[in-house]
Amino acid sequence: MNSLTLTLDESNFEQEVLRSQGVTLVDFWADWCGPCQAFAPTLEAIARDLSGARVGKIDVDAQPALAARYEVLSIPTLLFFRDGELVDRVVGVASRSAIERKLEAVGDAPEAG
Repeated sequence: MNSLTLTLDESNFEQEVLRSQGVTLVDFWADWCGPCQAFAPTLEAIARDLSGARVGKIDVDAQPALAARYEVLSIPTLLFFRDGELVDRVVGVASRSAIERKLEAVGDAPEAG
């Protein structure tokens, strides 16, 4: 995998996602998933072009506990985290513009409190 995206697993998920500040997009995928493979270049482009968000990938076959924890039943599934909190999700392939709009909305959300 080209390393513009973070490879996430049980050992680094808490640090890279749950303890991070700002917006993190997490893609749940698998090698055997055709739509996931077709979607990968879009995620790489987002990781390359958008400086305000981090993009990570979780292989559901290698990390079934993380998939179960977030109730990922279909792939690809995208989870949107803001300051370590899950705030949105998209199941299935989405257009780059739709993902960018979601990232912008997540990043522009008002501070809680």
